[in-house]
Parts: sequence; structure tokens; C-alpha cells
Amino acid sequence: MFSNRKIILIILLLVTLSITAYVLIVYIPTQVAQRSYEGAKQLGRDFKEAFQFTPEVTVNNTVVLQQQTPILELATISQKFQHNYAWTNTWLKSTKTISITGTFEAKAGFDLNQKFTININEENATIILPHPKLLSLESMGDIKFKDEHGWWNPIKAEDRTAAINAFNNDAKRYAAQADFVKEAQQAFETKIREIMKAHGKNVTIEYSGGEKILFP
Repeated sequence: MFSNRKIILIILLLVTLSITAYVLIVYIPTQVAQRSYEGAKQLGRDFKEAFQFTPEVTVNNTVVLQQQTPILELATISQKFQHNYAWTNTWLKSTKTISITGTFEAKAGFDLNQKFTININEENATIILPHPKLLSLESMGDIKFKDEHGWWNPIKAEDRTAAINAFNNDAKRYAAQADFVKEAQQAFETKIREIMKAHGKNVTIEYSGGEKILFP
């Protein structure tokens, strides 16, 4: 038969084992998960402060924050540039020319109609997003014209309309070939690294189409 002392020791041992099991199985994982979820929520707040939108954030494949997008496009760079273009028309070897100059503002960044997600674990964060692109090109309204009439080929009102359309289209081609999109991507990646560094995370960025960039 067990003595009262042995019974008390057994009860204490069982209580100790129960407490230990609770701490190991329930309390510690719960605290770790809670800290991860709070970190994810803070990450979402940091993104909202930096970019005015909240991406979808998952912790170990569990969605903590849904994507919240009050804007449809995220412009990470805005660049003004002056553009020059010469429109010409030749008739019976007589050439008329309309030279046009004006300033445009190009904005490059991301289409937020596409998925933008962040998946984090203990040390790493994987960001999945679309490739940046030229979002908009806007004239600043300071367009100037210089007309040169041909000897028997004068400039008409419809010529000016054709010239301004060609001027705008040429500015779009220039903006598409310039480094605006590349600069938008670099600016975004720099800001991402700053945010993730503050959260103690290594960063992998995956762009749609398979491009993957790892930042230590």
C-alpha cells in the first residue's frame, strides 16, 4: 500500500508533468503564434504607412491580414521630363514642320488589381507581386509650337491636331523605353528591405513570371 507521503509525491509529479506538458504543447506554441501574428499585423501597418495599402500577410500559410487596397495602382516613382518632337509633312517636295516641346510626368509602379502577398515565418519573408509597369503619362500643359510652312504646303488646323497626337504617342514610346519602370522597381525593393530589416526578416521577392530576388 502507498503511504500518504508517496501519494502526495505522485500527485505532485502528475501535476508537474501536466503543467510541463501544457507549457510545451499549448502555452509556448500559443505565445510564439501570438507574437508571429502581432508581428504580421505590425508589418501590415508598416506597409500601409509606407505605401498606403495593406498586402495579404500569411504566417506559416495562415492568412493573418487580407489585402486592403483603397487604390488600384501603387506608383513608387514619379518623374518629370521634357520631350521634343518634330512633325513633318511633304507634298510635291514642299515640307512643312511643326516642332513641339512640352513637359510630361511619368508614373511607374504596380497594378494592385493583381495579387500582392507576404508569407512570413520565423526568419524569412517571401513577397509575391506583379512586375512594375508604366502606370500613367500626363502632360503638364506647357506645350510650345514652332511652325515652318512649306513653300506651297502651308500648315493647317488639322496638321496641328495630327502633330500633337504624334507628339503624345512619341512621348509614350520614350517613357516605355526609359528607366522609369526599373527605377520604380529599385525604389520599391529598397523600401521593402528597410521594412523587413526592421522586422528581422530575410526577404525573397517573387515577381509574376518566375523572377526571384533574394535579399539577405
